[in-house]
Amino acid sequence: MKVSEEFLAKADEKAFDLGHRTTINYNIGKYNTAVERGLSKFENLENSKKKAHVIKWRVMENLDKFLPEFESNFQRRGGKVIWANTAEEAQKEILSIIKKSGGKTVIKSKSMTTEEIHLNEFLGENGIESLESDLGEYIVQLLGQPPYHIVTPAMHLNKEDIAKLFHEKFGTPLDYTPQQLTQKARELLREKYLNADIGISGGNFLIADTGSIALTENEGNARLCTTFPKIHIAIVGIEKIIPSMTDLDLFWPLLASHGTGQNLTVYNTILSGPRQGEETDGPEEMYVILLDNGRTNLLAQKDQRQGLYCIRCGACLNACPVYKNIGGHTYNTTYSGPIGSIITPHLKGMKEFKHLSYASSLCGKCSEVCPVKIDIHKMLLLNRRDAAETHENTKKEEIGWKLWKTGMLKRSRMDWFGGKFKNFLIKYLFKKTAGKYREMPTVAPKSFAKLYEEKNKGNKNL
Repeated sequence: MKVSEEFLAKADEKAFDLGHRTTINYNIGKYNTAVERGLSKFENLENSKKKAHVIKWRVMENLDKFLPEFESNFQRRGGKVIWANTAEEAQKEILSIIKKSGGKTVIKSKSMTTEEIHLNEFLGENGIESLESDLGEYIVQLLGQPPYHIVTPAMHLNKEDIAKLFHEKFGTPLDYTPQQLTQKARELLREKYLNADIGISGGNFLIADTGSIALTENEGNARLCTTFPKIHIAIVGIEKIIPSMTDLDLFWPLLASHGTGQNLTVYNTILSGPRQGEETDGPEEMYVILLDNGRTNLLAQKDQRQGLYCIRCGACLNACPVYKNIGGHTYNTTYSGPIGSIITPHLKGMKEFKHLSYASSLCGKCSEVCPVKIDIHKMLLLNRRDAAETHENTKKEEIGWKLWKTGMLKRSRMDWFGGKFKNFLIKYLFKKTAGKYREMPTVAPKSFAKLYEEKNKGNKNL
């Protein structure tokens, strides 16, 4: 089954799953309440968003200067930088580091880039245990599922689902409270931190002027992953760069308020290399893998490179009426929702993933809530344009739209056929496309223009 056909099949299933919808609406409702409170703390939110947009614009226009600056400053502190053009290159480099050190176990903090390169599966295939330490990520890993949401990996589950999972896996009582379930996860993970050979994280921001990685989290698991193991590997997309340490006082609150509704997340960490001589904790070796994996394809699109401004707050997912109905797993990509729909066709191929840019109502809510003012709904239209111009659509689609355009450009062409023939076309050609749950309209025997012409035939004043 093609990716686009699988998307439609999953969307059809999830859109009418009332239990799924109830859970998502409940969780997003709590998010909306928290975010509204969080955003009210800004003196001038619109000005902050404009400033963040300009900073990210400057970074993307000068990426060739900021990335080497980061690399130079990070290496000066004893860190090592690896450039990976593809997911396969990143996987190979990580495996090489682990094997060279003789490592067998990996503890991970939450990272979408590691999901992007399917790191857990790859390491498992090579005999290396890789365990997620973020509670949401840990839960979906136990279920054998990918994250459901950029910020909240287990958003599609309720407390009863998680209690049942823990009961099956660890024998805990079915009536365990969320607090008791969290405590159980802590007990299970604490030993893993102490014994893991390798710690792997992502990075919310790369700071060019200091050569540092900024991490933001709410559980403290990232600090443990980057402190206890002797080797720390950070995998970060090349677009995550910001010019200066001083920019964090803008980006950290924007990310926290739009992601969870907090003024600032609980744990905010800046890492600038491996443990130094005078320091008492931290890894002996630290690597940063700068991941491209299609990002330069998007950077080359002058009209659409705005997609690289994204700080992965997840706000557009929570605002999107399509996402709220079909959920995150339906997209079958690492990055779901509106932002995933605009960047995935460039990261993974327009031909296979162009359908995501059509999975939108174009209501513009995603653009409205974006903390860095990405014109997301405009990017969706530009992706559609590119798919048409590069003939990534099927011949059937192209012929269909050409016939539609030919008819719509001239009224007389639209009236060549009467309502009976048009109803036949709608019934047999468009019913499947429109969906089995939608009632198709009935076209009148004659158009308004035809009736008007017949009624006023011979009237020279018209």
